Amino acid sequence: MGTAIAATLAATGLHAAPEDFADMDPVTLRLAHVVNEQDAYHLAAVEFRDLVSERTGGKITIEIAPNASLGDERTLLEGMQIGSIDMGLITNGPVSNFLEEMAVFELPFLFPSREAAYEVLDGEIGQELLDRLSEVNLKGLAYAERGFRNLTNSQRAVSEPADLDGLRIRVMENPVYIDTFRALGANAVPMAWTEALTAMQQDTIDGQENPVGVVHAFKLDETQDYMTMTRHTYAPAIFVMGQPVWQRLPEPAQDVLVQSAKDAAAFERDLIAEMEAEQIAELEERGMEINDSPDLTAFQEQITPVYEEYGERFGDYLGRIQSELK
Repeated sequence: MGTAIAATLAATGLHAAPEDFADMDPVTLRLAHVVNEQDAYHLAAVEFRDLVSERTGGKITIEIAPNASLGDERTLLEGMQIGSIDMGLITNGPVSNFLEEMAVFELPFLFPSREAAYEVLDGEIGQELLDRLSEVNLKGLAYAERGFRNLTNSQRAVSEPADLDGLRIRVMENPVYIDTFRALGANAVPMAWTEALTAMQQDTIDGQENPVGVVHAFKLDETQDYMTMTRHTYAPAIFVMGQPVWQRLPEPAQDVLVQSAKDAAAFERDLIAEMEAEQIAELEERGMEINDSPDLTAFQEQITPVYEEYGERFGDYLGRIQSELK
């Protein structure tokens, strides 16, 4: 993985090469995330670690802290702001609690495909918002992927919004998600992911919404009998650092971290696309009932109030995205 990419350093656009770090004092950075070692986040973090090591001649070591061992995503971001945590791979939803405009990407049914999302995220709009994280003492490196989110629950098959009536659905601690599922008739329950896993086991919530990879990695089929392929939201993830740590690094090191994050993100996107069909098949084999043809038109019609509520809240970003997608 990393070795093959590092071998073609010249093609990456990097200005630094391993020999440029010969006189640099070794640095160790800890990258934290909240999921397990089977999740695509972790595989992306491993790719990033390997690329950074190779491109700096081993002078920058990335240590990975998985499984929320350093806290939930909000806690990780707060730690980055004050310099107690170096960096993380964080779902976009919690990041938007620090820079509200980041949540524009997660408006329901905004992106028709992964490719459309990549065009916006990797273009001018995406880079502008990454740069604006400096306003809250963070440094955005690159957009990785959580992916298109789907609904699971333990109570009944869901084909249309009416089927959600009264279901207690865990959502991220993010107003867009809360209001989206309230508009669909569910009882939206915002909570951290670590708490959600326990809540599903204890039946204090009925369901949740996440990409297929999360459902598979965390074996949610053990508590969730039904999955509906709503693909209601495309969720980016962000390789993000705290400004206190970022500013202490020399420019060549900064260049390597940005390019390696972009390459690891591209690796993860490809991985998720390749794995999804296989993961769905495995979940069905394990007994999960999967509805791959819900009434998406009905879902889209029912979330109109969310666009009315948030359309202007994100400045001109929604209009710019919609224009770019035409």
